[in-house]
Amino acid sequence: MWSNFETIEVHYNCGCFPWPKFYIKNSNASMMKSVRDEANRDDTDRDEVNRNDVTDGLTYKDAGVDIDVGAELVRRVKKIAPGIGGFGGLILNPGGDSYLVVTTDGVGTKLKLAVETGIHDTVAMCVNDIVTSGAKHSLFLDYFATSHLDGDLAEKVIKGIVDGCQQSDCVLLGGETAEMPGFYACREYDVCGFAVDTVEKDSVIDGKNIVVRISSLVFLRVETDFLLLEASNSMSKVLDLVRKGVVKGIAHITGGGFMENIPRIFPEGLGAVIHKDSWVVPPVFNWIQETNNTILPLHFAAETSQAGRIDDAEMRRTFNMGIRMVLVVYKEAADRILGDG
Repeated sequence: MWSNFETIEVHYNCGCFPWPKFYIKNSNASMMKSVRDEANRDDTDRDEVNRNDVTDGLTYKDAGVDIDVGAELVRRVKKIAPGIGGFGGLILNPGGDSYLVVTTDGVGTKLKLAVETGIHDTVAMCVNDIVTSGAKHSLFLDYFATSHLDGDLAEKVIKGIVDGCQQSDCVLLGGETAEMPGFYACREYDVCGFAVDTVEKDSVIDGKNIVVRISSLVFLRVETDFLLLEASNSMSKVLDLVRKGVVKGIAHITGGGFMENIPRIFPEGLGAVIHKDSWVVPPVFNWIQETNNTILPLHFAAETSQAGRIDDAEMRRTFNMGIRMVLVVYKEAADRILGDG
């Protein structure tokens, strides 16, 4: 079926589980549909990274989040500010030999878990984004907003951020605390983070050097199932690979899952095909997929006739399914990385 494409087999790292397989292909838009049709017909364990999958089950949009609207907003903003679109922004320093790398992110609805568990950390989201450009995170700032300032709660949040910075080898340089009566429910808050670092010009990772026949994918699996706020403890391994110069692209898999994040690191004309059954998905995702209405607003849960299972395609478009980060590396390097476990 791949007679019209240059293909290579690629892999990703799932800890102690078998290595899943990928394919990178050199294609154009007119060929993509025939590939999807043939893949769906002949190989049910393989799923193309495709933003246009249609689902009849519960969706992220049903829960109140429309990924398509978000993607359209990014496209609109890129017309106004063409430099955006990556996981972190790059600004050339005056000397011309390095870039300033800046990223910002929020914890999102995981703040509900933060309130319940007492784990108040937003650092991992930002530092994982900034490392995708090849930088090692060194400076961090936070923004904490609430309706009524609770000193004890705010201290716990800041302590969580400080702990996250220590784990990620960066410094909390400052931040902003905003008290806004009426904006948040009692004891609820919002928190965002901003990470800053520099990367040498010849060490920037932007995906431009990803080419057919020399690239492979290495995936890093989520280490825990339910500690969703826990900072990544495998980032040192990623940074080691970055320093060795073998990494050509990095995708941080968060909102939008594989389908929205993996394409961001490929040059135009390249894509990936996922063997979706070649790693063990952590149990939490199976629980989310099969538990009726747990992700829906109450008004929707009471009215919907779609109560129940979330389709596989929608799960992959919404969650990372246990794969936290995707690295594109030379195939020879991939063989060594996989061999090291």
